[in-house]
Amino acid sequence: MSYPMPLFYQEQDAVTRDLEYLQEMYPVEAKKYQKVIVDILDRLDYEGSMIYDEYPDKWQIYRLTQIVLDRLKESGDEEPAADLVQVLLCCEIYKKRHVNENGILKF
Repeated sequence: MSYPMPLFYQEQDAVTRDLEYLQEMYPVEAKKYQKVIVDILDRLDYEGSMIYDEYPDKWQIYRLTQIVLDRLKESGDEEPAADLVQVLLCCEIYKKRHVNENGILKF
């Protein structure tokens, strides 16, 4: 195979589309949580941020979870499930850490 790189990007694009499709199947509450999580992580998206630490501290993840829960409570939602918020938060941090400069997820 002379030019393997185009196939690599096609595979990566398929993985990204698959992930986005599955996220569209999230329950309504999880989608609300995810929007708040993405908003908070966008503010933490800078060089040297704790979300890019090699081994993020468990306490920092817990603290971010509490920030998300507080924001959700302020918006008038019922008591959000902390475990679900923490799982979604870890998932979104993973995505932030593994996106290259072209916006393609690296696995």
